[in-house]
Amino acid sequence: MKHDENYESSDVEDRRGETGGGSGFGGGGFQLPGGRMGLGGLVVLLVLSVVFKTDLLTPFLGGGGAPVAQTAPAVDAGGGRGGPVSESASEKSARHLMAFVLDDAQQVWTKILEADGKTYTHARLVLFRGGVRSGCGNASSAMGPFYCPADMRVYIDLGFYDELARRFGAPGDFAQAYVLTHEIGHHIQNLLGTERKLRQLQQGDPSQKNALSVAMELQADCYAGVWARSTESRRGGASRVVHAWLERAAGHVVQARHAER
Repeated sequence: MKHDENYESSDVEDRRGETGGGSGFGGGGFQLPGGRMGLGGLVVLLVLSVVFKTDLLTPFLGGGGAPVAQTAPAVDAGGGRGGPVSESASEKSARHLMAFVLDDAQQVWTKILEADGKTYTHARLVLFRGGVRSGCGNASSAMGPFYCPADMRVYIDLGFYDELARRFGAPGDFAQAYVLTHEIGHHIQNLLGTERKLRQLQQGDPSQKNALSVAMELQADCYAGVWARSTESRRGGASRVVHAWLERAAGHVVQARHAER
């Protein structure tokens, strides 16, 4: 498949024109000054710290989890449930990138599960701003990206990616792709029944709740790695795109380190 600036996916719901949402639902997370980020968001920052060899957690924990900043609107994206949506150039680029990664990851997982005699059900990606109503309740941008097993949707405020690049120093398309494929990893856990079994274990032994949640996040990281690794075995298309992302990301990190000296 080809990544271009106008790539669209039928599995993307643009709700950036909606109003509503609100502060978090009953999922796991850490209460921080200015907001609440889910455990999954913190694990994502930790893994990206390893990938980019730079500390993304300390600036976040030290500065508090303020809601993401919205960029100035510039382009009419059209569509959205709440009416026409205006978006910046960076949001437009991120939207098409998310559509590309979503379709590619779901094609990969369809083949993997079918090879094991299982059926893959597509997840949907919901783009929102500020707050959103999900099948798991209301959530704000401060929680970071999340997956809701009740409605099988991944929820992302594109402003989160601006934060990764501008505030936390995680540059490039690979960081964005990794975040989405991590959440798709939670969808795989839902389809395989892992999520349900974990909740049962947590209810049976509340003292293990945090440890089990961390294990769940690490497995989702592993599933994101399965997608990234799959690009190695495919010629062209996603393979070339992902390799280019990694090369650009590595270049950004080197430049940032030189700038610090």
